[in-house]
Amino acid sequence: MKKNIVILVLLLIAGNTFAKKVKFAADFSGQIISPNGLHVTGDFQTLAGFSGGDWQSNTTTLTQEGSSNIYSIVVDIPAFAKYEYKFVNGDQFYEAEFVPVESRVGYLFNDNRWIYVDSLSNDTSFVGAILFGGNAPAGLTLVRFLVDMQGQTVSPNGVHMAGNFQGWDPAQTILYNFDAAVYEVIAYVTTGTYEYKYYNGNITGTEEVIPGVCSVNSNREIVVSADIVLPAVCFGACAACTSTGIKDQSAIVVSSLYPNPVIDYATLEINDQLTMHTIYLTDLNGRIVRNYQNYSGNTLKIEKEGLSSGTYFVKISNERNQIASTKLIIQ
Repeated sequence: MKKNIVILVLLLIAGNTFAKKVKFAADFSGQIISPNGLHVTGDFQTLAGFSGGDWQSNTTTLTQEGSSNIYSIVVDIPAFAKYEYKFVNGDQFYEAEFVPVESRVGYLFNDNRWIYVDSLSNDTSFVGAILFGGNAPAGLTLVRFLVDMQGQTVSPNGVHMAGNFQGWDPAQTILYNFDAAVYEVIAYVTTGTYEYKYYNGNITGTEEVIPGVCSVNSNREIVVSADIVLPAVCFGACAACTSTGIKDQSAIVVSSLYPNPVIDYATLEINDQLTMHTIYLTDLNGRIVRNYQNYSGNTLKIEKEGLSSGTYFVKISNERNQIASTKLIIQ
């Protein structure tokens, strides 16, 4: 009997060894809250124990924090993993937010938010209450850091960064690689000037040596005035590596959108060499009002029927993660 109890205890310990509390929170300021509640959906739901599996829009309910506009939930999910998610104003997937490009996974035609859970420490991982359909918590600005580790033997402790915005702690901020040798992380800061550097590891002595031409106090420097995705620089260099694994994120050319304002319908013409696109129509609050998933073609007829008068954004992406956005006015 004692032996069975010991085994059970060991199994319980093992089952929780890689568990971590993660808080998902969104700021719904300026939004009309759905009577069907607010939710978060993602690829963590099965592991967190919610019924129906992943990407269910009505199972993981957010709870209001006091009388604020912030709604949140804390879940237990395994550490040392990347998770993708979106917030939902309602309980249907079409009511999910339109995630800005700067915050997206961004590769392989993916428009989800993401978080990498890298710690087993006895606290709760929390990036902040991000504005619904926005890039950052209120009052903060998004900075997406990218470093190319081509030619480097990456440390088993991972690639990290440190800067004066996070206390110069080389063990605090780990980067994640979606593709090949490029590692990245999203940080939220106030506007201002910051210094930072990358580490091939997580301790002092593993940091890059930055050439003098791009060095400020032996660090990199950035002036933050708006949400920004930094270019991928080579570890220990001032510019990109000679060949890089990062995907092309240049813009699609929208050759025409006419008539605009719309009377009955508008014709959207996309001038790229690809034939598969995803197109969203959003209102000024970022809510998706119409979408055309995996649309095959370079010309799309957007019907006015069902759309209220006002200004909308047409947002386009293709399988190369090239993007474009333009305004559409409905009379």
